[in-house]
Amino acid sequence: MTVPATPVPPAARRPAPSPTPEALLGLFPAGTRLAEDDGQLVIGGCRVTELADRFGTPALIIDEGALRDRARRYAAGLAARWPNSRVAFASKAFPCTAVYRVLAEEGLSIDVAGGGELALALAAGVDPARIVLHGNAKTDAEVEMAVAAGVGLIVVDNTDDIDRLERIVTGEQAVLVRVTPGIRPDTHAAVATGQEGSKFGLTLPRARRAISRLRASDRLRLDGVHVHIGSQILDTEPFARAVEAVAELGTFAVYDLGGGLGARYTYDDHPPSVEEYLDAVVGAARRVLPPDAQIILEPGRSMVAEAGVTLYRVATVKRGEPTFVAVDGGMGDNLEVALYGQRFEATVATRPGGGEPHHLVGRHCESGDVLSADVRLRDPRPGDLIAVPVTGAYCFSLSNNYNGALRPPVVFCRDGEARPVVRRETYADLLHRDLP
Repeated sequence: MTVPATPVPPAARRPAPSPTPEALLGLFPAGTRLAEDDGQLVIGGCRVTELADRFGTPALIIDEGALRDRARRYAAGLAARWPNSRVAFASKAFPCTAVYRVLAEEGLSIDVAGGGELALALAAGVDPARIVLHGNAKTDAEVEMAVAAGVGLIVVDNTDDIDRLERIVTGEQAVLVRVTPGIRPDTHAAVATGQEGSKFGLTLPRARRAISRLRASDRLRLDGVHVHIGSQILDTEPFARAVEAVAELGTFAVYDLGGGLGARYTYDDHPPSVEEYLDAVVGAARRVLPPDAQIILEPGRSMVAEAGVTLYRVATVKRGEPTFVAVDGGMGDNLEVALYGQRFEATVATRPGGGEPHHLVGRHCESGDVLSADVRLRDPRPGDLIAVPVTGAYCFSLSNNYNGALRPPVVFCRDGEARPVVRRETYADLLHRDLP
C-alpha cells in the first residue's frame, strides 16, 4: 500500500482555479487594491512590502475600516429589521483587546466564553452590562468573576450552572437557557453545535425543566433562551429552523439566536450575505416570536474573517511533483486547515494572481502543516511575500508555540496608517513562565 508522503486535508485538495486579479481581490478586505507602480497588494491603504519590512513576517494584518464597516452593517441591518435588538460579537473568533475596543466603539455587545475572554473584554473597556457569558464548563472562579464584574447575561448551559449560580449570586442575575434544537447544519463536525449529542446546551425536554426551575428562583432572573447551531454555515435554512425550535419553549423577553454565518474563504464559496442572513433569521422571528421581544445575534467568524490577511515570507521552494513552497509560519499561526480542513487561497503579494499550482506549506514538524494545496502562485521564490486572505477569524485565537514558534503580531491598517495592536512574541516570552 502506498501512503502519500504529505497528507493533505480533504478540503485543501480541490483543484485551484487560475484567478483573475478581480477574483483575487474579491477575497481580500473591501478596498484592497493593486499599486499602480508595481502591482503589489495595498491593504487598508498600506503597501504589503512596507508592512512586512516594518513588522516582519508572519504578521496578521487587519483592515480596520473593513472591520468597522462589517460591524455597522450587522448592527444597522438588524435594527432596521427588528428595532428591539442588539448584536454581540462572538469574541472567540478573535479575542484581542483592540478588536473588542473597536467593536464596542461601534455599539456592539460582546459574547465571551470563559474568564480569559472576559478579562480581555473588561481590559478593553467593554461595559460589563453588555457582556454575555457562555461556556459549557464554567468554573466557580469564572462565575464569581462575571458576577463581581456585573456581566449582563449569563447563559445556563446545564443544571450544574444553575446550582453554581444560586450558590454564588447574592443579588439578582439575568440568565438565558441554551437550547440544543436537534439541528445539524452542513458544516464540519468540529464546529457543529446544534445537533443531538452536542456537548452544548440542553435538549428541548431538559430545557423546559431548567426553565421551570429558573422561574422559581429568587435570585436568578430568567430573561429568555439561547440557541447556536454551529459555524461556517453557508445556507440560511438551518438558522430559520433554529428560531422555530426555540419558539416552542414559550414566550420570553429575550431570544438570543446565536451566530454561525460562514465566510467566503475560496473562489468557490458563496455564503449568504449579511442581509440575506438577517432576512432569514428575522423573517422566521416575525412568524413565531413575540413582536415585543428582544433579539440578540452573535456573529463571530462572519464579523472578522474577511478583514484579516496573513503575510508570510517564502523560506524555500522545493521543486518536484508537487512543488512545495515553504513559508516562515504555518500551523503555529493557522490551525484551521489541520483542525477543520478549511481551504485557504493565497498569492504572491508582489505578483498577485495566476501562476501554476503549488503546495503552500508551513515550517512546522508535521506533514499535516499544509496551508493550501494546489494553490496557484506566480513564480514563487525564496524571499517572496505570500498573502493569505480571510484569516481574521480563529487564526489568532488558535495560534500556538508549536516548535517554539513565536506568535505573530497583529497590525491594524486604516487610511494608509499602520499601527501594531499586538506585538510579536519573543524568546523571552517563551521562557517567562518557567520556574527555576
